[in-house]
Amino acid sequence: MSIFQLPALAYAYDALEPHFDKDTMSIHHQRHHQAYVDNLNKALEGSDADGKGLKEILPEISKYSPAVRNNGGGHYNHSLFWSILSPTPKTAPTGKLADEINAAFGSLDHFKEEIKKAGLGQFGSGWAWLFVKYNGSIAITTTANQDNPLMDTQLTSRGFPILGVDVWEHAYYLKYQNKRADYLDAFWSVLDWTAVEKNYEEALSEI
Repeated sequence: MSIFQLPALAYAYDALEPHFDKDTMSIHHQRHHQAYVDNLNKALEGSDADGKGLKEILPEISKYSPAVRNNGGGHYNHSLFWSILSPTPKTAPTGKLADEINAAFGSLDHFKEEIKKAGLGQFGSGWAWLFVKYNGSIAITTTANQDNPLMDTQLTSRGFPILGVDVWEHAYYLKYQNKRADYLDAFWSVLDWTAVEKNYEEALSEI
């Protein structure tokens, strides 16, 4: 039986203040993410995905029910999101990832502008991603709801997510109301590039 669990955060709910507020972090983690975990476990009972990890399930998600897709994506996406946030972040990439960002986007500032543009352009709920394609290059994409680039339902933007920013309203509405742009600007103040670089190296190792 698959028993997925809510991952503990590496920081307190108020540790990302003033950029991400305590109440939003608490509700987002304890209620929204917990619900995805609970519903995923229920959806997997008796299915042929029972006992598999998310990295096995998501690349063939079209085989499974909408409940597995939505809640499996929700669990994976949020687990990645929490892991790249920090109250004491490394504020810029270095090494190979920095070189790739500069080559693909011209500069770190332009990359940030493109992520912001993607996040603002995602109509309704969804995510903006930096991901590694199967050929090793990096790109930005968006997904609706709780989809992500690992899923085989992504026809043109598939690969390994290394940075994701949640643009569901529940991620920012208590503090930023309808000002998604302000939330996306605040994201960079708590993004830990050390974690993103680790994700990048792991993605390259899976190609």
